[in-house]
Amino acid sequence: MKNFAWKKPDNRYSMKKRLPKIIATLFAFPAFAINAGAQRLLTLEEAIATALMNNYQIQLSRNDSMIAAIDYSYRNMVFLPTLNGNAGLTNTNNNQKQTLADGTERKSNNIRSNNVQANVSLNWVLFDGLKMFATRDKATALLEAGEYSAREQIVNTIAAVITNYYAIARVKQQITATDVQIGLNQERAKLAQNKLDIGTGAKPDVLQSKVDLNSQKSLRMQQEVQVAQLKEQLAQAMNSQISGAAFDIPDTIPLNNDLVLGNILEDIEQSNPTLQLAKSRISIAQYTLKESRAGLYPTLSFNSMYNFTRTENKKVINPFSTLFNQSHGYNYGLTASIPIFNQSIARRDIKQSQWGLKMEELNYDNQLSLLHLNVVNSYKNYDQQKRALKLEEENIELAKENVDIVFRTYKLGMATLVQLREAQLSLAQAYDRLIEARYNTKLSETELMRLKGDIIK
Repeated sequence: MKNFAWKKPDNRYSMKKRLPKIIATLFAFPAFAINAGAQRLLTLEEAIATALMNNYQIQLSRNDSMIAAIDYSYRNMVFLPTLNGNAGLTNTNNNQKQTLADGTERKSNNIRSNNVQANVSLNWVLFDGLKMFATRDKATALLEAGEYSAREQIVNTIAAVITNYYAIARVKQQITATDVQIGLNQERAKLAQNKLDIGTGAKPDVLQSKVDLNSQKSLRMQQEVQVAQLKEQLAQAMNSQISGAAFDIPDTIPLNNDLVLGNILEDIEQSNPTLQLAKSRISIAQYTLKESRAGLYPTLSFNSMYNFTRTENKKVINPFSTLFNQSHGYNYGLTASIPIFNQSIARRDIKQSQWGLKMEELNYDNQLSLLHLNVVNSYKNYDQQKRALKLEEENIELAKENVDIVFRTYKLGMATLVQLREAQLSLAQAYDRLIEARYNTKLSETELMRLKGDIIK
């Protein structure tokens, strides 16, 4: 009998050791796209690096963050005055007729004149209820919120890529397990045929062995299609121009068995991007409330203006009128705007801002509660999957030994085909449980790292 040994994957794994390679991979990966014609091995770092470069949701989050960054760079402009210049030129052409008190009449047509006006005005708000300070600080909070939003999207994208990547590895392991069954069925069919040829076997044993063999071959084809579909999903998650047929991935699922619940919960409020985003929104709501309260206070502004006016008349009908007039100069002063009654708009804005702040605080408390619940449940699942994996690793050895024994006794005519098929079925089920436990452990590990926010370190 051939030796159908199962190759146990290397479980030595640390996401913190792998992901720093992503930065270097960002520049090395374009070569992969160029050589996409030949299938090559795609590493997890390359898949993550490509997704971080090309993922649409990350690009949108970065654009939002850039908009906030622009506002932040102009945050101190709220303290500076506004300076505006105005200029105008007016030309007139009038026909005039006047009747004076003594009965004298004066009449003239085509009386032309031009008027030039220019001014520069300055307005500097000196006090507005401290609204300008709140607006400046709010820009900082908005920038932080944009960064946390982008970080949250990056964390979720990396987790999705890891899940998809190892889903492919899981199915490839299932293909390997199916190959084991195919090998067993081929040898069983050959042995059943030999027994039939020498007169010690039965035709149904041969037929059943061939039916089982074809069933496993059909299952393998289905698994190959599933691998191709998962590869296309991974290519779409990376938003890459390559197709799933252009790359392959290893069939190993490395695990980190050293995660501790206490370490996950430690400083999680400072590392989880969703929680940090909720906290930054509280700060934004607080600054919005300060802006609303500023509406209750008077506004004091410094105003100054420089004026220039020149009027030139070509002719006049009144001898006391001027043919040329020019004036220029400046003025300055203070303006105070005191709210007396503004339809309670300011108080309405304050109440709305207060409720907005309360909602953000409740949202933060809710997110914190859900985060702790998800971490605890995910860790319980992680711990259970580790124990299940250890059990299945022991069980697979028993199942392989059982198949080997039954196969040898069947070869000697001391076991029936039914016993051999049951042993094979137990082996197939053991492989399925082992692969599923390994993949579920990886999913639980990935979810814990996503919740912690350490998945991008």
